Amino acid sequence: MNIDPNCRYAKTHEWVRLDGPLAVMGFTDYAQEQLSDIVFVELPPVGAGYDQFATLGTVESVKAASDYYAPLSGTVVAVNEALLNEPALVNTDPYGAAWFVKLQPKDLKELDNLMDSAAYAEWVEEETAKGGH
Repeated sequence: MNIDPNCRYAKTHEWVRLDGPLAVMGFTDYAQEQLSDIVFVELPPVGAGYDQFATLGTVESVKAASDYYAPLSGTVVAVNEALLNEPALVNTDPYGAAWFVKLQPKDLKELDNLMDSAAYAEWVEEETAKGGH
């Protein structure tokens, strides 16, 4: 399992990384491993505003469908349209080419509600030990 040390993580397995004034987010390597082969990513509309942990969209795989959530409150300023034609990017490059959404964050203090990479690694270990995901 790959964990990017430059990201913050939600318990629902989304990552977020600041890129200048924007927050880039996507699905973690662990999440894509659990779902297996990703076949569809639903992206939110540009210009829509979301609260932290609100549902942004759905990821579908050959095994299941799973909602994904906003790691920070903010407005969607860009979506990764490459995922519409090539959703399998989530499986091959979850922290790079497979980013989902760029948000204009509303309050960067919300980063304190997320885990750093070490805490996320521990969280995943605990979830795996419990048989959850």
